[in-house]
Amino acid sequence: MSIAMRHAAEGAVTHPAVRDLPRTWLGGLPIAVLDLPATADLIVTAVGRHPAHGRPLIMTSANSQVVSRCRREPATAALFAHADVISADGQPLVIASRILGDHPLPERVATTDLFPNVARRAEELGLSFYLFGATEDENRRAFERIRARFPRLCIAGRSHGYLGGAALERRVAEINAAAPDIVWVALGVPREQAFCARFARALGNVGVLKTSGGLFNFLSGSRARAPLWMQQAGLEWAFRIAQEPRRLFLRYALTSPHAIYLLARSRRLSPSHVATSEHAS
Repeated sequence: MSIAMRHAAEGAVTHPAVRDLPRTWLGGLPIAVLDLPATADLIVTAVGRHPAHGRPLIMTSANSQVVSRCRREPATAALFAHADVISADGQPLVIASRILGDHPLPERVATTDLFPNVARRAEELGLSFYLFGATEDENRRAFERIRARFPRLCIAGRSHGYLGGAALERRVAEINAAAPDIVWVALGVPREQAFCARFARALGNVGVLKTSGGLFNFLSGSRARAPLWMQQAGLEWAFRIAQEPRRLFLRYALTSPHAIYLLARSRRLSPSHVATSEHAS
């Protein structure tokens, strides 16, 4: 049984906002069975259900590359085990769930699509954001474009993600003092998951930590998304490789076949199957 499996099977997910959340096991990870609007609703609801003297709800996302890395890298799997919610940010996971999963996923929940949904709700409800991650230039440009698109949105602060040591700890204290409802953490896998696991308890005034990958690059306009038909067909990886072949070709060549293998074995990697197998042995 993987670390992520054991974490969920032992009932470690106890945040009040997600105790009854439906999940399906894909490639060894418990994926939330929620569509885009329901995921946005969960985020804003979690802010209102933030436990006193508790920690934020930790939300992250998985795609095929994450599935492969979690299986190959126990340390990465352990970081994902800290998350209360793992959304499917990859069309291959949606397709696999409809063929092999116990509960088919309604749609892909890409963080780039999720952000404007949550921002609109935040404007209506008066919730605040903090933007943490990316370079200073990317973070600033994303901030400026967000302010132009959502003029009524309260942004409690922002910071680039290239911090470490005492500087990082001071920034975490500043974020907690600002008490934003939702912090968007855009550091990339697995740095953003490590940040959430390490600092969740120090961010007791925050309602939700949402890992965000390259979100700020898309919001700033420095990176373009694949056409919708490629996203729906599960071909966004091909679009990304065409944009950055030297950086991404080898990564996808190594991880995609492994991820397909793991997704095809989703039933065998579920906790119920593992428990049955261990009992039988």
